[in-house]
Amino acid sequence: MSGLTVRPAGPADFPAVARLTVAAYEADGQLKDENSYATVLADVATRAAAGEVLVAVDDATGAVLGSVLFVLPGTPYAELSGPGEAEFRMLAVDPAAQGRGAGVALARACLDRAAELGATAVAICVREGMAARAHRLYERLGFVRTPEKDWEPVPGIRLLGLRCELVAGRSQAASGSV
Repeated sequence: MSGLTVRPAGPADFPAVARLTVAAYEADGQLKDENSYATVLADVATRAAAGEVLVAVDDATGAVLGSVLFVLPGTPYAELSGPGEAEFRMLAVDPAAQGRGAGVALARACLDRAAELGATAVAICVREGMAARAHRLYERLGFVRTPEKDWEPVPGIRLLGLRCELVAGRSQAASGSV
């Protein structure tokens, strides 16, 4: 198995990010009857203008395997982060590349970026009923359910709040293994 590198996405990466994000959400059943959200997921340039789009790249082939959007509170894509918190959204791994560690690497990169910026925690939300593997990944990284951050972007779509405390300027995941 080849290694992975997480780095900021450039405009040349945007088509691959758009494709894999929509594919990952479709594969998880998260786009049923939600065509407008697929359009949002595919609009990588707008996301990149509002936050930091990171990609996990296969070191051997250069292929983009996954991506995530890292944002700070008060920015256009921030949904539930408050003062002192950071947030990440739209974490997606190409269905053909799942199980290679791209999701973990991207989540850890966001935790580390938040710590670098002096955040005390990272808040995220996951769709109720989302794949159990995603919930386990976040739990192993130190995220805990935060029901007061639950919300519904539209009726019938329930998002569950999770939060990871950052300790002494470092993410809890920085030294842990997943």
